[in-house]
Amino acid sequence: MTKREKFESLCKGPRVDNSVPFHPILMHFAARFNHKTYAQFASDYNVLVDSNIRALEYFDLDMVGLISDPYRETSAFGAKIEYVDEGVPKCLDHIIKNLDDIKTLKNPDIYKSKRTLDRIKGAGLYQKILKGTVPVCGWIEGPLAEACDLAGVSEMLINLMTDPDFSNHLMDKCMETAKEFAKAQIDEGCDIIGMGDAICSQIGLDAYDTYVKDRHKEIIEFIHSLNAKVKVHICGDITHLLPSLKDLNIDILDLDWKTDMENAYAILGEKVFRCGNINPVIIQDKNENELLQITKDLVQKEQNRRFILSGGCEITVNTPVRNLQAMREATKESGNS
Repeated sequence: MTKREKFESLCKGPRVDNSVPFHPILMHFAARFNHKTYAQFASDYNVLVDSNIRALEYFDLDMVGLISDPYRETSAFGAKIEYVDEGVPKCLDHIIKNLDDIKTLKNPDIYKSKRTLDRIKGAGLYQKILKGTVPVCGWIEGPLAEACDLAGVSEMLINLMTDPDFSNHLMDKCMETAKEFAKAQIDEGCDIIGMGDAICSQIGLDAYDTYVKDRHKEIIEFIHSLNAKVKVHICGDITHLLPSLKDLNIDILDLDWKTDMENAYAILGEKVFRCGNINPVIIQDKNENELLQITKDLVQKEQNRRFILSGGCEITVNTPVRNLQAMREATKESGNS
């Protein structure tokens, strides 16, 4: 059974064995592991794909991804991006200052924008190399995250409180591009689309329900209509959002280390793959034997549930290679692989 067939089987019904998928978020770590810079990883799909496949083979991962940084769509909308050799790309300007800017903002042609096309090509290259044997997770920005990228985080959060017209118009444009970008990646073979909307952990439930929930639901329903799965990633503590997230028909939900896994299971139920949730600092700083035991304890608690082993967020670039090996080994020693 291929890794893709295994994942499809897990999605269809109750687990028939003790297998636990292992899919940590790898970006800067994957680049350095492949002796490349973060700038090369974020700017060239050939490097991104090659780095992820090298990690796939070395750590026996169960999926590969196209995540790299938050500014693919931002660049397509017209913002200037600067690559940093050993850091996340920088957005040099916020192109949305007022409602008039939103009204004149055109939704980009994602096939003509260099950075969105690069990710689309990455999806195609995965299929050429892996030939459909491994699940591929594409990536889009959620509507609030993308609005913050275009207008600025502080500015956008103030507008949520003071200017509903500004907020709604901008997020609608972001949502339209997110859907088009998701479809393009699915057309190139992505089985899953990750949607990152990290800023949502920093707003209250009322604001989430007012501005974001229905937009998330529309994007998720759209992706499902294209026969792909959805993975939602919101960094930080999302305990307060779980009652609303349970209504969205999410397939995979990333849970950061401050969100209690048992409480999330009680709220979300058995249909959602909860993905996480070991603190990335622990993954980096603990020795391999300590991390092995921490991981085994988590895997044991998740017996007979839909669960994907990962860090609570991205694996840090300075994480020792042996520590990721220990996480993979923990699933084997627990009889789960």
